[in-house]
This record gives sequence, structure tokens and C-alpha cells, in this order.
Amino acid sequence: MRVSTAFNRMLDIPGGLVQDVSFTDQGVVVDVRLRKRRLRCPCGNTSKAVYDRKIRRWRHLDLGSTRCWLQTSIRRLDCVRCGRVRTEQVPWARPGARHTQDFEDVIGWLCQRTDRTTVTRLMRVTWRTVTRIVKRVVDGYVDNGRLDNLYRIGVDEICYRRGGRDYLTVVADHDTGRVVHVAEGRTQQALNSFFLDLGPERCAQVEAISMDMASIWKQPCATHIPQAQICFDPFHIIVWANQALDSVFRSKRRQHNSHKQWQRTRAAIRTGAENLSVSRRKLLEETNRNDQKLGQAWMLKEDLRDIYRTIPPSQADNYLNDWIERANNSQIQEFETLARRITKHKTGILNTIHQGISNGRSEGINAKIRLINKRGYGHHTAATLTTMIYLTLGKIIIPLPTK
Repeated sequence: MRVSTAFNRMLDIPGGLVQDVSFTDQGVVVDVRLRKRRLRCPCGNTSKAVYDRKIRRWRHLDLGSTRCWLQTSIRRLDCVRCGRVRTEQVPWARPGARHTQDFEDVIGWLCQRTDRTTVTRLMRVTWRTVTRIVKRVVDGYVDNGRLDNLYRIGVDEICYRRGGRDYLTVVADHDTGRVVHVAEGRTQQALNSFFLDLGPERCAQVEAISMDMASIWKQPCATHIPQAQICFDPFHIIVWANQALDSVFRSKRRQHNSHKQWQRTRAAIRTGAENLSVSRRKLLEETNRNDQKLGQAWMLKEDLRDIYRTIPPSQADNYLNDWIERANNSQIQEFETLARRITKHKTGILNTIHQGISNGRSEGINAKIRLINKRGYGHHTAATLTTMIYLTLGKIIIPLPTK
């Protein structure tokens, strides 16, 4: 069997035939001839007129411990559609790439699962090369199809640098857990850009959107998806209740004989009723007997938690109205203030209960983004982190050349 025949079967180069193989100091260089005579511009236009030629190489998957290069006499054409001279598109590599598509797909598949340092050592490329390859892989596999069939979405922001100044706005699909949009900043424009990409027809399909209580999200939603129900995240509501309870407890600190006793009592009232140990339950009962105001505050906090845990959605409206009335009549200033805040956001709270969604999906995605950022030892720009988010959390399926 001739060497060219063996390499044709072994490499299976799309759209190319192996003509010659040479072993050099740089590795194995495989001379390839294009099967088609017509030139194809990266824009899709075809032509027969050759402007000029030159030799070009592409890095391919290694042969054992030896680097492998594909080499061909590549042509340029004067593209009528582009209005300038451009290099023809070869079927085994993406436009502008110096690596084959198989090589780039392997790097993209590895970057979905491990850190870049490991990828650079395994594939023998630089960090910057990996960054450029990941960008091309994501551009090749992410399409507008990810914006189809969006009915329930969640929006949240994440700070990706120390100092709390650099944010990304992330939109996710509640039904699939897929990240469908990432924009730089924590502004109305960042969310508006998502709705503009979505278009009026797909915006009309959105039934619900979950978010925190930040006011910046409300105006874009009212403009583009007025029919969607806004659902406020339960986590932030319970945080408000815990903060009100802590404020009541801090005002009673002088009543405790020791700092250790104060710490034990604080831990007990912060614990949910379903998670109380025997000792903490006894301590809480003693605290309630000695201070009825603190006991009433703890009970209001627990009753508010019950609206998300035990109360049927059909009874949530009446239950919340009753809770607001009890909080207003409690003569506890902190919970009277909390009742006014909850009244202001009551519609969004009830929408969350009826829709059965929360920002838990978005918070989980944020945790994964922090892991991606840490695994990459930070990212110099928002664009590189955005690309990694799409690659890892955008449900991109990269086919390996071994399959």
C-alpha cells in the first residue's frame, strides 16, 4: 500500500486527497489536493477565476507524539459579492483558521471539561491560541435556534472581577437550563439587547421571567414582554425577613448575660423550624417565654417561609394578605417596614408561587460561571468569559472526530 493511500484512509480529510507525505523537523507534512476545482469564498460565493496561489499549512491532530500538518496550494479569488480579493475556503478548516476543524473541535471539547493549562499542555498550543480557537468553535456551533421556544426565562447579573464593578447580565431558559444570552454590564441596555435579538414574535411567546428586585430589569420587561408575568425570587424575600429578625434580635442583645449565650440564641433564631435540633428548640422556647416580641418576630419570619413551603398555591393570595395584616398589627417596626415592602412586590411574589419558578436556576448558573472564571484563572475581557459561558453552559454539542 502506498503512503498516500494509507494517509487518505487514516486521516479521511473532507474535500481533499493526499498526494504526498514528508517527514520534517517540524513533524509530518501531508500535501493535500482539493477535490473541487471551483473556488469557494468564505461568504459562500463560488468562482473559477484564480487571482493567485500560495502554499499554506494547517495544524492537524497529532500522529502519536509527532505533530501533523496539512499543506496545500491555496488560491485566492476576486469575489464579486465581497468586492475584494479573498482566500478560498477549504472544507477541512474554518475561515481564517490555521488549525483544522477536527483539531479545533477537540480543543473545544476539552475546554468544556477542564482548564486551559491542561489543554495547552496536552495539545501543545499557547493560551492565546486556545482563546482564538474557542471563539471560532462557539461562533460555529451557536445559532439563533437557542432563542426558539423560550417560554419561561430568568435574568440575573454576576460580578466576574474583584471590586464589584464588572458585571455580566445572563439570561437562561428555565425549562432546559441553557444560557441563551450574555451581555456585558448590569444595565437596561444589556437586557434590551437580548429582547432585540429575540424579536417581537418570540418576545410574544414569553410567559414568565424570574428576577431579583432590582429596578433595572423592570423597564425592559415592560417594554418588550408586557404580557409576561414577573416572578420575584423567593430567596431575596426570605433574606428581607431574616434581616428584619436580626434587627429585632440585635436590639435585645443587652438582655443576654454572656456573649456565648447571645451567639447560641442568634444561631437558634436563624435556623429554620424544620432544621431545629432538640437543644436549639428548647433554647428558642425559653427565649420566646422571656421575650414575646422576639418570639413573635421569629414566628412571622417562619410564617412567611411557609408560603413557599407548605401553603397550596390556590391559598397563597389569602395567606399573604393575612400575613401582611398581622405584620402591620405586630407593633414591631422592622416587620411593619417589611410588610410595606412585600405589599409593593406582592404581585411578583404571587406570580412566583403560581408559576412554580425561582431564580434558583440562575443562581446555579452563576455558581458555574464563577467556577469557569476560577478555572481559567480569571479572564482579561468580558468577551473571553462570555465565550466560555456559551461553550460550557450553552448546551453546545461538539462532535469528536473519533465518532
